[in-house]
Parts: sequence; C-alpha cells; structure tokens
Amino acid sequence: MKQKRLLTLFLLLITFFLSAQVKGIVKDSLTGKPISFVNIWVENENIGTTSEIDGTFLLDIKEEKNIIFSAIGFKTKNVKSTAIENVQLVGKVYDLNEVVLTSSKKTKQIKIGNYDASGFRYRLDFNSNAVFFEATEDVLKHPYLKEIKFHTISDIDKAIIRIRILESNVDKTPGDDIINEEIIVEVKKGSKANKKDFTDLNIKIPENGFYIVFEKLLIEENKYYSERTYKDNLGNKYKRKEFSYQPNLAYVPSEENNFCYSPNSTNWKRRSKIELKKPKSYENLLMRKYHNKYLIPSLEIIMSN
Repeated sequence: MKQKRLLTLFLLLITFFLSAQVKGIVKDSLTGKPISFVNIWVENENIGTTSEIDGTFLLDIKEEKNIIFSAIGFKTKNVKSTAIENVQLVGKVYDLNEVVLTSSKKTKQIKIGNYDASGFRYRLDFNSNAVFFEATEDVLKHPYLKEIKFHTISDIDKAIIRIRILESNVDKTPGDDIINEEIIVEVKKGSKANKKDFTDLNIKIPENGFYIVFEKLLIEENKYYSERTYKDNLGNKYKRKEFSYQPNLAYVPSEENNFCYSPNSTNWKRRSKIELKKPKSYENLLMRKYHNKYLIPSLEIIMSN
C-alpha cells in the first residue's frame, strides 16, 4: 500500500512538472528596469507569449526548451527554459554613420494600399501580419511615411497592438526595424478604423521597399473570455470557457500577394489564395468576391515629400 501511495505521488509530481507554467521577468541589463511587450517564443515552435507592462511573463512548456527573447532596441537572446526566471537583454548599439538626416517640405502626398471598411475577421488571424510596399517611382518621390490607416475588429475596448516598420530584404522578405521605437496603438471595441500619425518621426523609406507590420500582444490586457457550446461523440452538448487575444485585423481581397504572416515575427510565410469549393453557390454569395484572391489586412498609408 505504501509503495502504491509513493508511486501515485511520483506520478502526480511528474504530471505537475509537465503542465507547469514557467514564470519569469525580462529586464534591461543596463538599467535593471523591466521591458514591456517582449516577444517570447519556443525555438522552432509556434508556442509563445508577450511580456506584460511590468516585464513579467508566463509560458506553458512541457519539457526543457530553448526560449527566444526579442524586443525592439535590444539584441535577441536565446535562453534555456530552466534559466528564464530573470532574463536580461542587452541594448543594441547603432552606428550613427548610417543615419541620414534630410529636410522635407511635406507639401505633397499620395495614398497607397488597400483599405476597405467592409473587411472581415478571418479565422487565421496570426500574431504578426506584414504588408509589403514597393518603392515605386511615385513612392520615391514621396519617401516619407506620414500616416497609417488600418481596420480592426475587437471584442474588447482599449485593446493594444504594436506597429513596426521594417525594411525589405533582397528576396522581399521582412528585414530589420527601420526605427528603434515602440509604436503602440489603442483600438476601440467593435469594427473600427484606426489612424497613426508618423509625421514627427521623419521616416524615410528605403529604396528596396518596406513592410508595415502589425503585432498582436499576448498580454492579459488583450484577453477576451467567452463560452462556447460543443458536442461530444455521442451528440451531448457541453460548454467550455475559452479566451482569445484581441484585437483582430480586418482582411480584404487583393490580386497582389504582398502579405506575409508569422506567429512571432520570424520565419515569415506567404498566404495562399482563397479557393472556394463552390464559388457560385448561394451559400457562398457573400464570400464570392474573395474567391481566387489573396486576403490581406485592410490598410492604407499616406506618403509625403
């Protein structure tokens, strides 16, 4: 009997270990201050989270893993899951010779993008969404980013989302950050248009193009709790409480495949076209305009000279 009790206790301890949450905090190695909104994920997996405003985080892992920590303005760090109780990130050193200051009149502007207020919330809303803008001749005549307009659909009020401006690599994949600054936008509940003014930052886009990236922050403030009804194999109904992270982006159809997605702003992938099985059927009446199209975030930007 005693051996059975010991065995039961041992199994319970193993189960607890396998399902335990790993807790930690991320700090600036120079100042010792907590770092908010750090992207944290398991290496080579789609398991991740975001540090809270106070730098703390929880991560569900079942065994020892390599954990990646990435934050704007800091060097990316790879840490064993057994040593993430107190993670310190080192700030990046930027070469001032790479910074070019120019004067801009900002008297003329152009609008580019694919914004539509009727965009809808798609079921595959990834944590990181990147939209590519090519540096066309017209864009190069108006090289300063002035404003971003995008559409969100949120189940909660005051959800926050991060915007990043990335340069484009030679193969037209998202590259490094163009600016070393956190850009956080608060959105309202419901289907809403959002605008962010970038005039004061004087962002001059590179000649090989650039990406506008929207990052969903996996923090408590962005959680939305709901209850859904399911059926088991016998047809019995049961309810289960769930949560999702807000806000969601609204998507619109596009002929151009200029959109990349990722669970953690790395290992970017291209989205394939929407292919409906019966595009002309009545049940697909509302979705018909999306058939054989790419879905991209509803987004429009204003460029200035």
